[in-house]
Amino acid sequence: MIAMVDQIREGIERRSLTVGIVGLGYVGLPLSLAFAEAGFCVTGFDVDTQKIDLLKAGQSYIRYISQDRVSNCVAAKKFKATNEFALLRDQDAILICVPTPLTKHHDPDMQFVQQTADAIARHLRPGQLVILESTTYPGTTDGLVREVLDGSGLIFGRDYFLAFSPEREDPGNATFTTQVIPKVVGGVDETSGHLAKALYETAFSKVILVESARVAEAAKLMENIFRGVNIALVNELKMTFDRMGINIWSVLDAAETKPFGFMRFNPGPGWGGHCIPVDPFYLSWCARSYGVETKFIELAGEINRRMPDYVVARLQSALNDRKKPMKDARVLLLGVAYKAGIQDCRESPAFPILHLLTNLGAEVTFHDPFVPDLPRTHEWPHLQELRSEPLTPESVAAADVVLIVTAHPGIDYEMVRSTAQLIVDTRGVYLQVEPNIVKA
Repeated sequence: MIAMVDQIREGIERRSLTVGIVGLGYVGLPLSLAFAEAGFCVTGFDVDTQKIDLLKAGQSYIRYISQDRVSNCVAAKKFKATNEFALLRDQDAILICVPTPLTKHHDPDMQFVQQTADAIARHLRPGQLVILESTTYPGTTDGLVREVLDGSGLIFGRDYFLAFSPEREDPGNATFTTQVIPKVVGGVDETSGHLAKALYETAFSKVILVESARVAEAAKLMENIFRGVNIALVNELKMTFDRMGINIWSVLDAAETKPFGFMRFNPGPGWGGHCIPVDPFYLSWCARSYGVETKFIELAGEINRRMPDYVVARLQSALNDRKKPMKDARVLLLGVAYKAGIQDCRESPAFPILHLLTNLGAEVTFHDPFVPDLPRTHEWPHLQELRSEPLTPESVAAADVVLIVTAHPGIDYEMVRSTAQLIVDTRGVYLQVEPNIVKA
């Protein structure tokens, strides 16, 4: 084993270690490029043949990842993409970056981790380091993943090594890019942790080794539970202050002047993205098996999930005040991505809002400079035919109400303000009080 560990360390130091990354989405692709730019030969694995074809051609399908980065890594033969999972056997380190969604009952859906672990186990060989990056409940790495890999007949800690390092990707954040964000690492055993740390130190500016994979798994959940609970709190305060006739944005501006003991969270139309609406329930589910109720998490989820209903109710009330029924009202949504400046629509509150509006008989259109077409989803298949329409003074004036769901940069909000009959603003775009602007 000592010789094998030394061989892995030498491969890391010499950059001769081959790196395989399973899942080439918003986490896997930037991670692949980070290791390729650090000098490793990286193979990216994905089941999506369209992604594979684009990457082979040196093209980026994620807007904020430049095509030059992809094409340079491909041209230098430091990165290639494939759907041939038999090539996992050729990788010295395998990093798992597949989705971990929820079932319809808000339980962990581990099918993608399970399938990936099965694929690795079929091709596992002595001397490989496997690292799970997918957000999950504590005990996944040393439980589910290890059990599957042990089924290969190889022995953990002697033939192969296993660790967890949570992804901390913030899509579209130009300040905190992949390599700059500190990387937390926890091994299933001490050797695995140190090997994983050594690997990440070649591509990341700071790596923090924690005592176990379970601590690393729990740290990721804590980060997003903290955000989810505080988003729910500020959303609840928004609804409360609205009833009192108090502007939540003015309250936040005032509270933020305190130089200690306060951290600002902004309200919105609901939570979105691949982490915050999902990750807290992985801990809730896991905690139940220990006989623990996570009431804060469940309550935060309830508040955040009902925000689209609140937004639509505010919009309907604003129309009623202007003697306009919701049925056949022309509603123009601004933004369908889950946050500003990106194309990612995962768990976006725009979808339940669109669903509610269409069910109430409204004629809904949308404009999003980052999302030309609504992506295909299992939960909202009836919405996939909608396409982004140009934002013009004519389209704004023709709408009975403009609903700001995502405050993308580059939109002419002054034109919208001066042209729209009615604006329902969920993002605090407009701070002034005007007759045609309603906060929601």
